[in-house]
Amino acid sequence: MNILITGGTGLIGRSLINALNTENDQITVLTRDIKKASKLLNANIKLISSLSLEDIENQDTIINLAGEPIADKRWSYSQKNKICKSRWDITEKISTYIQQAKNPPSLFISGSAIGMYGRQDNDVIDENFQQFHPEFTHRVCNTWEHFALLAKSSKTRVAILRTGIVLAKKGGALAKMLLPFKLGLGGKISHGKQVMSWIHIEDVIAAIIFIQNTPTLEGAVNITAPNPVSNQVFTSTLAKVLNRPSLITTPAFILKVIFGEMADLLLFGQHVVPNKLQKNGFKFKYPIIESALSHLIQK
Repeated sequence: MNILITGGTGLIGRSLINALNTENDQITVLTRDIKKASKLLNANIKLISSLSLEDIENQDTIINLAGEPIADKRWSYSQKNKICKSRWDITEKISTYIQQAKNPPSLFISGSAIGMYGRQDNDVIDENFQQFHPEFTHRVCNTWEHFALLAKSSKTRVAILRTGIVLAKKGGALAKMLLPFKLGLGGKISHGKQVMSWIHIEDVIAAIIFIQNTPTLEGAVNITAPNPVSNQVFTSTLAKVLNRPSLITTPAFILKVIFGEMADLLLFGQHVVPNKLQKNGFKFKYPIIESALSHLIQK
């Protein structure tokens, strides 16, 4: 099978490539830095630094995971622009080439996030939810998904990954939280009632492969564990697994001073459920937050 991946050096991309059969599959990775990618990825991977119609032809699957990390820097005007363009431009280009290809891929899997829904109260959100909150994360994801869906045709199935908070030992939100919690400085954020829709990295990869092998799955797919929890439950569980106290509360105003608008990612949440995955028979390896955190931290 021929598979083209963008964002292959990111957290999800690296884990996905490790899970794929690189001996039998021809995997091509689009990267801005071939030298860096060659150090991070399997030697059997073909690396390209630009995309052409020829690269799209004869691919069986394209998996688009490229994008500037959304929570690494304060959201200045230039950073917002980088977040948007790093997602929109490559996705629009891929869809355009798929439309032009004589032999397009049978499947285009493109990234998105539960940020599509914007901040929500405690309503349970599945893929049919439409009461989006019109904030920055929604605008990013809405346009991102629009460009991806342009590739849909009788020849190409399109699936959109609305991914939640990915938990992994190396990288992502958990890696940033571990040090303060190990030092006994962890605790809930603000009132702690905001819902965190999380997912273990192994379940993310298994879900992507499941989508690849399930022809009925298309359109938006929530990539989250079936049991989201409040921030208070998440932080107390993390402290319990680490055998540390969870006594400190971080006030909302401090986060707003430090992170500006980006603080909204921490102060508001969404209760997202993976309805499509479960209805199609996907089984989560880590459906409960305590088992997920225990596995990652013990590992």
